[in-house]
Formats: sequence, structure tokens, C-alpha cells
Amino acid sequence: MTVIPLETPADGSTASTTAPRSSRLRQPRGGARGYWWYLVPIGIGFTLIVLVPFITNLYISLFQWKGGLAPMRWYGLGNYIDLFHDELFWSSFQNTIVMIGALVVVPTLIGLVIAAVLFDYIGRKFRGGVASFLRATFYLPQIVPIAVAGVIWSWVLNTREGAINSFLGIVGISGPDWLGDPKLALYSISLMLIWGQIGYPVVIFMAALQRLDPELHEAAEVDGAGWWRRFVAISVPQIRPEVFIIVLTATVGALKVFAPVLILTNGGPESSTYVPSYYSYLNFFQLSRVGYGSALATVLTLIIFVIALLLLWWQRRSIARAEG
Repeated sequence: MTVIPLETPADGSTASTTAPRSSRLRQPRGGARGYWWYLVPIGIGFTLIVLVPFITNLYISLFQWKGGLAPMRWYGLGNYIDLFHDELFWSSFQNTIVMIGALVVVPTLIGLVIAAVLFDYIGRKFRGGVASFLRATFYLPQIVPIAVAGVIWSWVLNTREGAINSFLGIVGISGPDWLGDPKLALYSISLMLIWGQIGYPVVIFMAALQRLDPELHEAAEVDGAGWWRRFVAISVPQIRPEVFIIVLTATVGALKVFAPVLILTNGGPESSTYVPSYYSYLNFFQLSRVGYGSALATVLTLIIFVIALLLLWWQRRSIARAEG
């Protein structure tokens, strides 16, 4: 605290008061408003890349249009009404449930176990470089271009000369038509998605496990808790934020699956592998129903937005429960 002399009264005495040193510091001009300038590049990028295309797409969805120089005929909400009566639209969303299982549920569970084994067992029993090498090996499919991955899996699932059916033929089993059977094609695509997705949760979970306090595991081990019990009761609850991140990003990715369907089956056989993004593409570029394709894309965007909000709400509620 600093004593600051004030004006001298008429009787010659000196009045003084105390004031915090911080009150005499020079305040920056503009205050917190100056920090908003850092959001300008993000705002410009969001407007040009997300907002403007979305509004344009929403506008086109109100017309019947074949694209190009063809005339646009006002249709209002007709495309959306037609969409909700379209069986292919609903079946494509049913197929999305399988995509969520292939990109969210299965890789997250398998990746969690693999990360725990690499961190708790291999990383301690062997050198840390062994665990790092295996982690990079699991992550390798993530950096393989989707076109290359599609060619690889087209060969793996090939009916006559594919790797799987060739192996089954050695043991005397006639392999099925993985990509040509309407009952198997969607699950065959799921195999490729699982293969490509497992490395993502493995890397995230291994990084999360490194921040855990080892004393918790040591105390539990002294009390007689086995590895699985320590993993379920200590490790999993501590890495809940990372689990949420993986679930959120993978769910959004599952709703947007497109390239694997296009490369492996092209939507077939008999439209059994249609997903919303591919069905929208089909109407845009092959059926020349641009307005209807725009309506599909708009609905898909809104669904992704709502699901993301629900997941964020679920995360905040989980955090509030844990802290309460």
C-alpha cells in the first residue's frame, strides 16, 4: 500500500489516504475489446468456408433444379416433404448406425484395451521404443490415403482372388461374395473402417494414460487389485475427457462417411450400402436432382449439429456429476 498526499487544507495540515498500487497503473486502451481482433481470421474463414456455402445450399434446396444452365423452379419445402417420404433416405440413415458401430464403438473399445496393454505391460516390460513402434504401427492406416486403402481392401475382399477367400480356400471353405452380397456388403465396408480407425484411439488413450498418477495404481496393487480391476476402476474414469473427444469426433465422422462406400461398392449392391452423404452425392451428380441433393445435405448438416450439441451437453453433465 502507498500513501498518496492529497491537497493541503487551509490550516496547513496534510490529508492522506491509501490506494492500491494497481489503481495507479496505466490501463490499456480498449480493455478486453482488443482481444476480439484475434477472432477476425477465424470469423472470416468460418463465413467463407461454412456459413456462405450452407446458406447457398439451403437456398438451392428450395428449388427443383437439374444444375448447370437449367432453369430453377421454386418448390418451397417440397424437397423436404419428398425426403421424409423417401425410403432410400431412411434406409441410408439405418446404415449410418452400422457406420457408428464401425467408427465409434468397436475402435474405441479395442483401442482402449490395446493402449492399456501397450502402456502398462509392453511399455514397462520392454523398452519404451517397442511400445512407441507398435503405437505407430496401429496408427499407420490413419495416414494411408483413402483411395489407396480402398484399393487394398478391394483386393482383400475380392471374391475370387482376395486375401480372405484365398485363405478360406486353403482350409476348404468357399468364401462369400463380400462386396456383392447385399447382406454382407455394408459389414464388409465396416471392416475397412475399423481397420483404419483403431490407431486414432490408441494414440489418444496412450497419451492420456501417461498423465495418470502411478501412485494410484501402486496403492491399488498393494490392496490386491488385479490389472483388469485397476484398469476399470482407475484408468478408465481418469481418461473420460479423452473418451468423450474420440466419441464426438468419430460420431461426426461416421455420419459423414462417403469415400469408402464410393470406392468399394458405389452404393450397391441394390442400394444396400447407401449412406446419407453418398445418397446426397448421387442426387447431385448422377440423377441431376440438385435441389433434392441440397435438401439431403441440409438435413444431414442439422442432424450432425444437433448430435454434437447433445454430446457436449452430456460431457458437461458428466463433469458436473463428477465434481458434485
